[in-house]
Amino acid sequence: MAMNFNQMLKFQQMKNSLKRFDRDHPKFKNFLNAVTREQALREGAVIELSVTSPEGKNYCSNIKLNAEDIELINQLKTMNPNS
Repeated sequence: MAMNFNQMLKFQQMKNSLKRFDRDHPKFKNFLNAVTREQALREGAVIELSVTSPEGKNYCSNIKLNAEDIELINQLKTMNPNS
């Protein structure tokens, strides 16, 4: 399946955005590398996400990973050209 010009342009924009995110937030990549190295993302692991708004309001949620989640994570890993 060939990509059309618009798809290639969007792909390049996303790639540039990811590079900028990586540059602006280097600790996040280090965190992901540690999680991967330690093989922490496996069935039964819990991912918790917390967001604090500029006004100080906190939102928090978590998910317990199941086999299908792990399969999705592995599929996403194969999409990374650096893996």
